[in-house]
Amino acid sequence: MIRPATRDDIADITAIYADAVLHGSASFEYEPPDEAEMAQRWQALVDGGYPYLVAEIGGVVRGYAYAGPYHRRPGYRLTVEDSVYVAPEAQRYGLGRRLLSAVIAEAERRGFRQMVAVIGDSGHTASIALHEALGFRHVGTLRDIGWKHGNWLDSVLMQRPLGAGATRPAGMDGSA
Repeated sequence: MIRPATRDDIADITAIYADAVLHGSASFEYEPPDEAEMAQRWQALVDGGYPYLVAEIGGVVRGYAYAGPYHRRPGYRLTVEDSVYVAPEAQRYGLGRRLLSAVIAEAERRGFRQMVAVIGDSGHTASIALHEALGFRHVGTLRDIGWKHGNWLDSVLMQRPLGAGATRPAGMDGSA
């Protein structure tokens, strides 16, 4: 079941992200944030009008995804950056695809026009393939941009239009 994240999900979200921070290169953080920090991050996105979803299997949160601001300057207001994290035991079952699809749909419903994926490490072929399958196109690679686990890592940039995309102008107030 995919549903909006609540404060009650923060412990599970924190554990999923901690594994990604400690063992993966999707995030360039070195130390996993605690539950208080993850709750603040969740609240800031929810208060900002961004979608934040969890995937629940058997009553346990096994993954989460959200769209947040791509950049803070007002001209980027209609562009979001996606993030998708799935617990190791739930990977390779299509959960990431369902989560990302739901975040895309929700971001479109909220009037956002572009979604950007910043994929940590060009070796994340599963994440790159997932984004390609959902309509993202490769727009660039930042080579050796981050240092983690004793290696220089790339960031792959991918992008997809949402809703009307750039086919019509935004309102004078920056609205969709």
